[in-house]
Amino acid sequence: MKAVPRPRALRLAHRGDHRAHPENSLAGLLAAMEVPGCDGLEFDVQASLDGIPVVIHDESLERVQGVAALVAELTAAQLAIHGVPTLAAVLERIPRRAFLDVELKADLGRSVVEVLAAGRGADLQRAVVSSFEVAALERIRGLAPAWPCWLNADRLKSGDVRLARELGCVGISVEWHAIEPAGLARAWAVDLEVAAWTVRDPRVARRLEASGVVALCVEGRAFAG
Repeated sequence: MKAVPRPRALRLAHRGDHRAHPENSLAGLLAAMEVPGCDGLEFDVQASLDGIPVVIHDESLERVQGVAALVAELTAAQLAIHGVPTLAAVLERIPRRAFLDVELKADLGRSVVEVLAAGRGADLQRAVVSSFEVAALERIRGLAPAWPCWLNADRLKSGDVRLARELGCVGISVEWHAIEPAGLARAWAVDLEVAAWTVRDPRVARRLEASGVVALCVEGRAFAG
């Protein structure tokens, strides 16, 4: 299948705009949507001790929040004290025009489906669910088979493309250095769209856009490049 290039690939702010705010914080996510050229957000979701989906990348709060504790050891209320928002709170505040790449760090079960459906509708409007974790994508495909999913991968090799198709994904999101013509051709041949992460240089963003990727997970100057 020949790719149909878009006039402009989506620019998705990687964990929000964390130049002046902590990554994955509500303030950083909202700030990103004020940056000209930003079309949406990429953020990470884990489960709190009480099973509530929360938006944070690391398993620990040490790097970003400066707290020596694990996400899985704290309730959502305790995490909120340290600036970690719930997924529900993020979906309530983020404008509906924002396209969302919701990356699941693990299989969170039915709870994340319920929160996403409440925030973005039963058909998951203007959003995809992505993950490196096969179990997480299998869960989403089982509970919400019509929802678009991306397999996250470090490469764009035949095995990665095959796995994405076996999981029923509509696309594959790949570390941008690994995107090359042969890999793109493999993905397009089986009707998979390709997204790229994490791009910081506007020149790289323009080159990848010209190659036919549908979305770019970006930081800094690449927002509007």
